[in-house]
Amino acid sequence: PDPTDSSVALSSFTMMRGGVVVARSAAARSAAALAASRRTAAASAAPRRGPNAPRRPARDVAIGAKRAGVVDAALPLPRRGLTTSSSTNGANPPPPPPPRSPRSSDPKHAKTSAGSGHEGEGGWGGLSVVPRGPVTWPALGLVAVVAASAVGYYTIERERRLENAMGKIVSTGKPAIGGPWSLVDLNGNLVTDRSFEGKWTLLYFGFARCPDICPSEMVKVGKVMDTLKKEHPQLAEKIQPVFVSVDPARDSLKALREYSRDFHPSYAFLTGTPEQVQQMAKKYRVYVSKADETEDGDYLVDHSIVVYFHDDTGDLADCFTQSMRPSDVVEKVVERMTFVPTY
Repeated sequence: PDPTDSSVALSSFTMMRGGVVVARSAAARSAAALAASRRTAAASAAPRRGPNAPRRPARDVAIGAKRAGVVDAALPLPRRGLTTSSSTNGANPPPPPPPRSPRSSDPKHAKTSAGSGHEGEGGWGGLSVVPRGPVTWPALGLVAVVAASAVGYYTIERERRLENAMGKIVSTGKPAIGGPWSLVDLNGNLVTDRSFEGKWTLLYFGFARCPDICPSEMVKVGKVMDTLKKEHPQLAEKIQPVFVSVDPARDSLKALREYSRDFHPSYAFLTGTPEQVQQMAKKYRVYVSKADETEDGDYLVDHSIVVYFHDDTGDLADCFTQSMRPSDVVEKVVERMTFVPTY
């Protein structure tokens, strides 16, 4: 063979091999540039973190980039333990932040207007978030109960002390009630305050046309006399019931005689002139006034409802009001008539 042909062939082979090497080098540079561009795209696509946020390892970044299709899956992954550029520069990564504790400002743990701290059925939009103060409804209820108990105890204790004080009161002296007076009885005879000396008297002021109160009080006095006559006959003989009319303009002797038939026979009915009756009522502090007067001249008389009990010397011993029962009056009468003073 011709040596010239061999040299030509060798030269051609050498040139072809060099071209392949050059082509491979160019392909390698193109692949490296493509990988670099894809890494840049992956870094820009990743969410940005704050300056104090912990850096994700490069391996995790590469895995995420591969799954997103940004980086070629054939590229090798970084070895474990490698970190980002901030760790390779020698700086230690900041420690992870501690877990956040629930605060009253968080909506999840905030107290609602109902005080439960949980979302209602309508969500947070239907409830207002209100900070819970030191005063609660149970505390207010407890304060109200304590206050009511204290007021009740104070009222009961005050009444008890008043009752004890009233029981210890001792009255001395004689009341300025009564005095000299003069009237006439049903027979027209003059009767004065000295006419009943040696007798205990039950004195009542009223009028014959009284519809209800006067008859009720006079019947009560009659029951007292009957009880005393049965249980204490000696005391009953010393007592004289007396009725004084406060309406002398209409209570004539004839009217009083008819009126006396409906009551106890031991009663003494007295009347007089308007001036005499007015003077006697004033001395006994008896209230007397006309009431409900009609066009034809009829009227009622408002007056005090009290039975005056005098001793055998004419002095006032006690007073019996409308609220007292006959048995109460009997007890008081016996007590006053059998009382023995100690000196």
